Amino acid sequence: MGCRFRCCVAATLATMPVWAIAAEGARPAFIPPPPAVSSGSIVQIIFSLLLVLAAIVLVGWLLKRVNSTKLGGGNLLKVLGSVAVGQRERIVVVEVNDTWLVVGVGPGQIRTLHTLPKQTLHNAENSAPGSAQPDNKFAKLLSTVLQHRPTDRKRNAP
Repeated sequence: MGCRFRCCVAATLATMPVWAIAAEGARPAFIPPPPAVSSGSIVQIIFSLLLVLAAIVLVGWLLKRVNSTKLGGGNLLKVLGSVAVGQRERIVVVEVNDTWLVVGVGPGQIRTLHTLPKQTLHNAENSAPGSAQPDNKFAKLLSTVLQHRPTDRKRNAP
């Protein structure tokens, strides 16, 4: 039995190249695959991208219009100014109708510090003797240096 099995295996291995040639003859000639990206698909991709970009712009415009109509109905609140007094704390002046509120804003809380009529702060600013801007020493120093700078560039050349 062992010799018979060896003969069958040897005969099968000897005839394999003949089977390979017969299988190659049955296969059709080489057909190149279709191109992965054709001009029609490129146009479709570009059109799709433009459509998505237009949808993003449209949604942004709609959100802006919707929010402006909700907030723009009379503008009841207006922030006039704010000053940071700590890393997370601020003092904010808010105008509500004819009243100004001085509000302290911190993490998780808002407290009214003072209430003023609208005209009180304007009158105080206009009548205050020190209402001009504070002296800017750097601006004065820079202007004096620029005035005394030599205008002849040949003198500064090495």
